[in-house]
Amino acid sequence: MIRKSAFAVMGAALTLALAGAAQAQTTLNALFQAQAGYSESDVRAMTDAYLKMHPDVQIKLEFVPYESLHDKITLAAGSGQGYDVVLFDVIWPAEFAENKILLDVTDRIDAKERDAVETGAWTSTQYKGRDFGMPWSADSKYLFYNKDMLAKAGITELPKSWDDVMKDAAIIKQKGIAEYPIVWSWSQNEAAICDYALLMQAFGGKWTDDAGKPAFQTGGGLEALKFMQKSVKDGLTNPNSTQYLEEDVRGVFSSGKAAFALNWSYMYDLAQNSTKDSQITGKVGVMAPPGVPGISTIATVNGAQGLGIPANTKNADAAWSYIQYLTSPEVETKYSGSSPPIWKTYFKDAIAKNPPNVDLIKAQDASFNALFNRPSVPDYQQFSARLQQALQQALLGQATPEDALKSAAADLSSK
Repeated sequence: MIRKSAFAVMGAALTLALAGAAQAQTTLNALFQAQAGYSESDVRAMTDAYLKMHPDVQIKLEFVPYESLHDKITLAAGSGQGYDVVLFDVIWPAEFAENKILLDVTDRIDAKERDAVETGAWTSTQYKGRDFGMPWSADSKYLFYNKDMLAKAGITELPKSWDDVMKDAAIIKQKGIAEYPIVWSWSQNEAAICDYALLMQAFGGKWTDDAGKPAFQTGGGLEALKFMQKSVKDGLTNPNSTQYLEEDVRGVFSSGKAAFALNWSYMYDLAQNSTKDSQITGKVGVMAPPGVPGISTIATVNGAQGLGIPANTKNADAAWSYIQYLTSPEVETKYSGSSPPIWKTYFKDAIAKNPPNVDLIKAQDASFNALFNRPSVPDYQQFSARLQQALQQALLGQATPEDALKSAAADLSSK
């Protein structure tokens, strides 16, 4: 009886210990997108590696389409059952900061870490000088070109300006090499805003004035839309661009029907190396998009995302530990084939090794130091939607660039 009682006591003690351990285990709920950048399998593999080092943590992953990501985050912020880690787009920090949806993590980032990250990447997660997450899945748009088409046209120098791109496109069209040498993603969608932002930077435009009122209707913003419209009228831009998203651009370019295209990093591997997805493998060139003489040398758009901590979490420290692991140089370098890292050392080391995709790495390195953000305004969704309408009206010839932008600016100023 004594022995039995002793074992019973020991068993009870062990049960209590295990129960205590189970109660002490931290469970994180993390929200990611199901496409672009790091794939779902990438994120799951990263998370499995983190969990092996942190057996006291459990992580529940949820993946949703990009189109659902914003609403998932905002709806969860108002509920009692939210997330501990969320992936957010570069266009949302202002809204999320103003509405206290994300925690301010500025004091969690030390000076050494801040200096090691590509300078432009920080703009992805900042608002009014404060940090609301760690940059992750950095990217920008690049100018892709068909080497074979340029060679057939006798073009031996890469364009140094957007005027050069248009001149090269005119030569290619004149010689019958491509009916429409340039393809863009100008559908009435966020994709069009990205291309417009890139060209706005090239022409020296700005979204708002010092008072926060729209300023895109004048100066470089107006010149950018005039440039876009003229490229359609001149027959250099594929007219279907007004219905195209990025995947449509990839399809046209990869089929060998365009000499130039703007797109994100992901297109390079699919167009250059995949015989399944491309008819021009081995013929793809890529460079940082050029600028406009006297105004800019490189013009690109920030397409990065960040990892943040929702304000209603009860596990901020554990969430930050997980974020720090996912964004670490070691992890990002390991998965650099899916998305370019945010770390300066990666580009220095990668370029020195001269891999087959060194041109893409050089374009990324150059672009990440010249990232141009879309407007940092709390009502971005409304701002973007109205501007998309204006761009579409001008590109379809339904309004002049001046009238389309002036109308959009007036509407947004009255809100």
